[in-house]
Amino acid sequence: MPRFSQGTAALLLAAGLAGGALTAVPAQAAPADITAQLKAIPGMKVEEKPSTLPGYRWFWLTYKQPVDHRKPKGQWFEQRVMLQHKDAGKPMVLYTSGYHTPEVMFRSEPTTLLDANQVSVEYRYFTPSRPVPTDWTKDTIWQAATDEHRLITRLKKIYGKKWISTGASKGGMTAVYHKRFYPRDVDGTVAYVAPNNVNDREDSAYDRFFATVGTDPQCRAQLKSVARELLKRRPAMLKRFKADAAKNGWTFKYLRTMDRAFENSVMDYEWGFWQYHLQSDCKIVPSPKADDDTLYKSLDAIAGLSFYTDQGLDPYLPYYYQAGYQLGAPNPKFKHLRPYLRYEHTYNNARAYLPRSIKVRWDGGKAMRDIDSWVRNHGRQLMFVYGGNDPWKAEPFRLGRGSRDSYVYTSPGQNHSGRLIGTLPDAQRAKATADLLRWAAVQPGVRSASVLNQADDPLKLEGRRPPL
Repeated sequence: MPRFSQGTAALLLAAGLAGGALTAVPAQAAPADITAQLKAIPGMKVEEKPSTLPGYRWFWLTYKQPVDHRKPKGQWFEQRVMLQHKDAGKPMVLYTSGYHTPEVMFRSEPTTLLDANQVSVEYRYFTPSRPVPTDWTKDTIWQAATDEHRLITRLKKIYGKKWISTGASKGGMTAVYHKRFYPRDVDGTVAYVAPNNVNDREDSAYDRFFATVGTDPQCRAQLKSVARELLKRRPAMLKRFKADAAKNGWTFKYLRTMDRAFENSVMDYEWGFWQYHLQSDCKIVPSPKADDDTLYKSLDAIAGLSFYTDQGLDPYLPYYYQAGYQLGAPNPKFKHLRPYLRYEHTYNNARAYLPRSIKVRWDGGKAMRDIDSWVRNHGRQLMFVYGGNDPWKAEPFRLGRGSRDSYVYTSPGQNHSGRLIGTLPDAQRAKATADLLRWAAVQPGVRSASVLNQADDPLKLEGRRPPL
């Protein structure tokens, strides 16, 4: 039996009592299916994939972008975008890793808290979102922010509710940079574990971090001792590294020698432990008196020996170009290793990780000073969340007198994670959650029960350690 609203019934009754003929009013057309709406966006290609998240549809999109947004009639490239569609009447979370976009469905922490849609944007110049031929001078933070701006402008015609941007590590940096250049695109930004390298020539904060991280001096000392011992046993370690390289087809054209790649990995040992482990994991660190095989396996497990091979570095060329041009990179001293180091100058030197054919010139810190100044003097609706034991917290973003409705949180004892709001102390967690819900115009109580599902941490989805 048809059901009518009270208003409709009253109109029908009035018409009948007046003796007038009833005229059928055509029903309002239902909105087009999301697939059709996406395909109607100029420059958008759409492919729907089987969903692995209940309640969501999964779309692999490619969106045509100018290589140079200042010259939109010039060269174009196709940017890869992953869309997890739930309901156009819900908020949208814009997620960026700052690198490749994960080829799996996942919900960032803000997406879970808001029960929202999510669009994941691959950073320009990461394969396959790379123009050919490749003009590396257009791999800049402004060009990338403008990629997101163009995409958001198009998608807002479908998703008209509030937008929240988020990302972790370089993705957190990317979210902040986008908000600096296009502050009205989104209604709030949650940046996880995002470093702020505003002065690339002064990195003593990292030395202080490694001297004081955690609450267990014995753990710190053991990590330093093992790293030193690995260098002391260089011939034995290189013998095993050579065998693994032959087995896996690893080559070393970027760093030129296997010895340099090995040394870079050892300098990553402490960093890698604190970045992706908790202090309670110190039990996995062997004694510096352990046999060669045990020490080698520990180096590979914690630092990842494949990372400084050509095969490990090649996917991250767009990052290293930006590090050499605008972002800069941390340069801790690790003085306890110096008697055994041969190539200290190559560590975190972006130019050492780029092929000789790619030229890069440092901008002198201009871009990062601009970002830092904007956050302190004009930043709005910004939330920075850090892990207390994460090396990238050594140089965090800080708010200033001009910052409004913005917050910085640190989760004690946590590491380099993209799901930290749920680990904050109770009062801070409640405040951070309430502010996020307010920015997104979402009433409390709608979020999923799986807020603390760490399996959804986007920084751990690909099972490898990126540079940031």
